[in-house]
Formats: sequence, structure tokens, C-alpha cells
Amino acid sequence: MSIGNSPEDDRPSIPEPVEDDRPSIGRALRQARIDAGLTVEEVSNSTRVRMPIVHGIEEDDFSRCGGDVYARGHVRTLAKAVGLDPVALVEQYDAEHGGRPAPTPAAPLFEAERIRPERRRPNWTAAMVAAIVAVVGFVGFTLFNRDDSGAGTKHVAEAPAPSASAKPTQAAKPAVPSPPVASESAIAAVPQDKVTVKLTAIDDKSWISAKARDGKLLFDGLLLKGDSKTFQDDERLDLILGNAGAIELFVNGKKVEDEFAPGQVERLSYTKGDPQVG
Repeated sequence: MSIGNSPEDDRPSIPEPVEDDRPSIGRALRQARIDAGLTVEEVSNSTRVRMPIVHGIEEDDFSRCGGDVYARGHVRTLAKAVGLDPVALVEQYDAEHGGRPAPTPAAPLFEAERIRPERRRPNWTAAMVAAIVAVVGFVGFTLFNRDDSGAGTKHVAEAPAPSASAKPTQAAKPAVPSPPVASESAIAAVPQDKVTVKLTAIDDKSWISAKARDGKLLFDGLLLKGDSKTFQDDERLDLILGNAGAIELFVNGKKVEDEFAPGQVERLSYTKGDPQVG
């Protein structure tokens, strides 16, 4: 009898499947936050993600995010805040929740990197001073012309008197210039010692957040199409507009003209001297 290897010994071995030993998304975010020495409140303040949502994500509960698009954005933002790789965590989320969702241009994506920096604001105080100087100059010029017209009238009075049969004609009254229309009437309609912001959703719904200067949350939620919200503070108002292209914005009584794109996220700040885009 010959001794040798059996045919079964020549078959290639099949590797056993390797289980994914990665921690869950919530566990990874929570451990990274603890390692970084951060509290949930500190992460919430730095990312603008509400504390209940942060708690839910750390427990792998994404139901409060409002859908996959929002959840992916929150995971990316929290990962950056605690020093993790946002791309890897978003890919893990997609793998666990049916793949990457289809893009929706009109949906707001709350990602910090898309928030534009503040632009320089025009000096409205200088503009108002220039307007006052122009009005004063116009009034002075008008009064000077009226004095010259009066001198000419005296000179004409020395001419021979008209005959008795001639009917006296009523002297034409000099035109009195109407007072200039106050271009700041809309601004004067709101308190000058406060900053006032009015938001109206005109084209679509938009998620908005409004905070006072002391960090107090004035509003955080959806503004449906046709709805308006007005906020006031003594010093400053900080806003986040989720779908900025759908919002009509008035600051201190004056409409802010800016071309915000649908689905674009905007972080804005306004003070008593504005109405400019932040």
C-alpha cells in the first residue's frame, strides 16, 4: 500500500470570513470626544448640532437627525470636532444604512465647511452723514436763490405803474421745495437701540436657528413656506439659515439683498448698525 497525500489534502484552504471589529459610529464618536476632553455641551456649541442629537448619535440613534442626508452631515461635523476621519465614518454610515442617498439640491446640508465667511460690511454711518450734508447743501442753495429772487422783485417795482384799466394780476408765488423724503423711514420704524431681524420663507421651507448675543437660543426649527419669524436683541443676533435661497431677510427694517442659492447653508451675524449680510 502506497503512502501519500490524499486528494483532500491538495485542496486550497478557504479563509474564514473576518468579522468587522470596528466600533459603532456612536461608540467611536463618544470615545474620541472623551479622549479629547470635551463635553457634549462643548461639542454642541462648536458644531451647532443640538445636544439631544449629539446624545442620540453617540448611542447610534439617528432618528432625531431628520433623515440620512442630515445624519451624514452631522456625523461628518462631529467627527471633525473630535478629531476622527469624517470620510471613514460617513462611509461606515452609508454601508450600515443602505448606501449613499441621492443628492437633493433643495435640501439644506448642515456642514460647517459650507458656511461662508463674513464679508466686509459697508459703513452705513458714513453714508447717512453724507446724505445729511447733501440735504443741508440743497436747502442752503434754495434759500440763497430765494433771496436773489426777492432783490429782483424790488427792482421791478420801480417801473411805471400800470394803467387803472388794467386788471391786477396775482403775483406768482415762488415754488417752495418739498422736504426730502426720508430714505431711512424703514429703518426708523424699528427700535434704534436694538437689532431686529425678520425672516420669511417665500419659496420653500427652511430650517433656521437664531441665538442672542449671550448664547440664548431664540428659535431652532423649520420655517414653513409663507411663515415669518422676527427676533430682537440689545447687541447682536446670530443666525443659521439651512435653505438660505428660500428666505427673505429684513435687518433693522431694511431688506438684505443677496443671492443665496437654494439648499445653501448661511451663518449670519447682525448688530444695531446693520443691515448687511454677514
